[in-house]
Amino acid sequence: MSAVGTSLTVDIEQILGSEAKELLEYSAKFPKESLHLPGPDFIDRVWSISDRPVNVLRNLQTIYNTGRLAGTGYLSILPVDQGIEHSAGASFAPNPIYFDPENIVKLAIEGGCNAVTSTLGVLGSVARKYAHKIPFVVKLNHNELLTYPNKFDQIMFAEVEQAFDMGAVGVGATIYFGSDESARQIIEVSQAFKLAHELGMTTILWCYLRNPSFKTSEKDYHVAADITAQANHLGVTIEADIIKQKLPENNGGFTALNFSKTHKKVYSELTTENPIDLTRYQVMNCYMGRAGLINSGGASGSNDLFDAVKTAVINKRAGGMGLISGRKAFQKEMTEGVKILNAIQDVYLSQDVTIA
Repeated sequence: MSAVGTSLTVDIEQILGSEAKELLEYSAKFPKESLHLPGPDFIDRVWSISDRPVNVLRNLQTIYNTGRLAGTGYLSILPVDQGIEHSAGASFAPNPIYFDPENIVKLAIEGGCNAVTSTLGVLGSVARKYAHKIPFVVKLNHNELLTYPNKFDQIMFAEVEQAFDMGAVGVGATIYFGSDESARQIIEVSQAFKLAHELGMTTILWCYLRNPSFKTSEKDYHVAADITAQANHLGVTIEADIIKQKLPENNGGFTALNFSKTHKKVYSELTTENPIDLTRYQVMNCYMGRAGLINSGGASGSNDLFDAVKTAVINKRAGGMGLISGRKAFQKEMTEGVKILNAIQDVYLSQDVTIA
């Protein structure tokens, strides 16, 4: 399946409004020529020289060849693990049809996504009907919210072999970098990813930060470009094929919090305050884009179409590989959710949205 000839569903400039010119015409500080950019030949050009087994390359290509973005090298993935991460009531009450796992998979298919990622239970419950129709990515670990008082830790809910047995093409996991439990999580996920690669599955890592000290009265450095980028660098170290990261909102976390190590050139020569530059620094820390950066879509709000398109524009122009957006889509009527997903995909299909 190829995206060639796919018509756009929205007017990107109109959606961006007064921010269109700044976002679409900005020239990045760090040159794009140094990056390994997404494209139809990404597997041949980038991953074919790696140590990844042949079946991993095949399954990666299967993801790239699915949905409206097929043949572009870009990704639009529907993630729905919020039933555990945020509680099922909090996640699905806005649209109760998604208590039924089949509707989650239907949304990904109708929305033209490259893949759907969810829990072992969600995907396993409908695997025989859908695993051959859209690539499955099983999320292995989760933060549960029934421990009181709440604690923030990612624990294994599934085994790699269970994902393999249901026909999944890949597995996903989260590491809370900076948390008290991060050392154990790094070991667990590294071992899981090793086995996944041995079985021919691709790996996606949620490289999130969790530490109360990262948030001050002035700023929340959980979304600082310098710290999130280092989390990305740790993620590709354990051979995550794709990195999921929140879009950066500020910078200078290391200097403001006075911990770890950094260099003044990170802030003077490699980045600016522009979100495209901040996101490009995240891409640079994914081995200059050898591992694709997909940014998260974030929570549903009052202007989801604008927010989704803006995030996609920033990611693409920075050299990222796509978006993994859930709540903006599944907390609405399915037709509206499909519209959000298609709008995101339009950014990556549009020849007018270029790499900065």
